[in-house]
Amino acid sequence: MSQPELEGQIKVGITCGDVNGVGLEVVMKTFLDNRMHQICTPVIYAGNKLVSLQRKLLNLNEFQYQTVRSSSEVILRKTNVVNCWEEEVPVEFGKATEISGQYAFRSLEAAVNDLLDGRIDVLVTAPINKHNIQSKDFNFAGHTEYLGEKFGVKDPLMFLVSERLRVAVVAGHVPIKEVAGQLSVEKIIRKIKLMHQSLRRDFGFRKPRIAVMGLNPHAGDNGLIGQEEQQVIIPAIKQCFDEGMFVYGPYSADGFFGSGAFQKFDAVLAMYHDQGLVPFKTLSFGTGVNYTAGLPFVRTSPDHGTAYDIAGKGEANEESLRDAIYTAIDVLRKRAEYDEINANPLAFGKQTKEGRGD
Repeated sequence: MSQPELEGQIKVGITCGDVNGVGLEVVMKTFLDNRMHQICTPVIYAGNKLVSLQRKLLNLNEFQYQTVRSSSEVILRKTNVVNCWEEEVPVEFGKATEISGQYAFRSLEAAVNDLLDGRIDVLVTAPINKHNIQSKDFNFAGHTEYLGEKFGVKDPLMFLVSERLRVAVVAGHVPIKEVAGQLSVEKIIRKIKLMHQSLRRDFGFRKPRIAVMGLNPHAGDNGLIGQEEQQVIIPAIKQCFDEGMFVYGPYSADGFFGSGAFQKFDAVLAMYHDQGLVPFKTLSFGTGVNYTAGLPFVRTSPDHGTAYDIAGKGEANEESLRDAIYTAIDVLRKRAEYDEINANPLAFGKQTKEGRGD
């Protein structure tokens, strides 16, 4: 994709998420600001009647959009709603219903198909309820696992990013009692390499510094509190370090985050979900972004859930959704730049030298 296309015509596909949650509310609030159209063309996957109803219920009548039958009819620099269904959808704000899960999946499926067909450039997903979306077509722990299956990626990386902190996890949506069994030298190496490559290609770090957490209290205390550090985590760190990556650890999570040591690193690899996400959301809630690294396409999401407790009250904050859009666009640009440099490094080096006037 050329740079002029990246400047003003990026098509951002956005799912509606659970229709009884805050997904459409934060989407509509984001695009009340017409300046957003200077950086992208939003393509929202929902039903026209649903958007119209929620706009009225939430008193967001200033939100303007164009309804199109398919993404091939999208109008650049306007807010577009791809009419994924004609029927009216019952909205019961704050309730997890089977119907709300069904339409969340229909929105997601339509957006992913368009992403695969190249009709949109990036995907931003509004929050779903992982329980009511389950069906014969969606039998996954969340977006990350579903997208990995759709795009043929065995083990994508759930990567939470903000200006203050970047965190990924080895064992994602699994029960805590199964975490130790999920760890292996090979899997941790794979996650470190995915993170390292993403930091370079997607975020522009030439020599990223990565911190790896231990699994047990005090990072195992030299084997006194568990053997996972000695047998699994340290060998993985050593192999990656020997291959030229700046990877350090394992660190005890409480001291590492409590002392502010995380500020010395570009990213942190946690062993399990809450070990990484608790400090991340403590420091970055409302401004963080969930990014799926390792996919051939760019996908981001806000760092919050369906927020049933405030759904329909007009209280949802759109900042994380807006940041998810910004991040998706930034990653797309960084990827294009990285791929261009690495496709012809000699030519790029010559241009850089001439640009400096050397």
